[in-house]
Amino acid sequence: MARSKAAPFPPFVEPQLATLVSTAPEGDMWLHEMKFDGYRILMRIEGDDVRLFTRRGNDWTGGMPSLAKAAAELPVEDAMFDGEVVALRSDGVSDFQLLQNTLSSRGESKLVYYVFDVLFADGEDLRALPLLERKARLAEILKDADKQRFRLSDHVVGEGPAFFGKACELGLEGIVSKLADRPYRSGRNKDWLKTKCTKRQEFVIGGFTRPEGTRSHFGALHLGARDEKSGDLVYVGKVGTGFSTKSLGELHRRLEPLVVDEAPFRDPPGGAEAARSTWVKPVLVAEIDFTERTKDGMLRHPTFKGLRDDKVSAEVVVERPADRGRKKKRRS
Repeated sequence: MARSKAAPFPPFVEPQLATLVSTAPEGDMWLHEMKFDGYRILMRIEGDDVRLFTRRGNDWTGGMPSLAKAAAELPVEDAMFDGEVVALRSDGVSDFQLLQNTLSSRGESKLVYYVFDVLFADGEDLRALPLLERKARLAEILKDADKQRFRLSDHVVGEGPAFFGKACELGLEGIVSKLADRPYRSGRNKDWLKTKCTKRQEFVIGGFTRPEGTRSHFGALHLGARDEKSGDLVYVGKVGTGFSTKSLGELHRRLEPLVVDEAPFRDPPGGAEAARSTWVKPVLVAEIDFTERTKDGMLRHPTFKGLRDDKVSAEVVVERPADRGRKKKRRS
């Protein structure tokens, strides 16, 4: 039986990541949680010192000072939590654009941290424990926490397809399914699976077109994703909807210093489209909603949802649902 153990408290732990699948898994060995539309944050508490880290280990404590201050009141001497910082609409659904607007307007005191795992607590390394045991420990820690700032990510056991269907009916992004008896394992693996209600993915911004009509700053963003084998930035189309007047201006200000002479894509658009385009270094990452991809890989009906400052452009590849690795039974 796995046990927690006394261990040195590391400054950071690489988070566990879910693998995209096309259907939610069945069976009572799986528990299922809502997939939140926010920023993945690991919270490290050591006495009065609280730090908030992105999945890449960047320190974002300064951008969420009231959340860090509230964490110092939790009943632990030291702890490391894994969860998602979100902004909630009036219907209780997390909204990424609302999150970005909240942060840019310095309204971060309205943010909520949904916690779904605890890795360390009071001198113990809990990562070897089964997930259900870690969640029980987490529930005990958070039972008296300020619910305006900290919420336990609830789960259901089994009934994955039904839970996924309900999540989609409620307009959620999707669900995350986790094997209940597994330890916490850093990196992407199939102990955690994610199933999405909508086709949403991050893409790298490689350029923009001139504005037309009453539009200001730019018309559309040129997008790409890395080829996993070659590392080349493959063109997937452009997005021209989902922007507000404010976001057009803010995005343009961030794109201007990145302007370069040549397109960063392996197969950039040419002709008249290239003539009205300005190319940029492939640094910024955008989150995009779309309905489907064409046979040649282009996005259909894309909509801009926001920038992902927590993501690194070199790691943005096209997400495709993975085979869960079920083996067919051999005939005797």
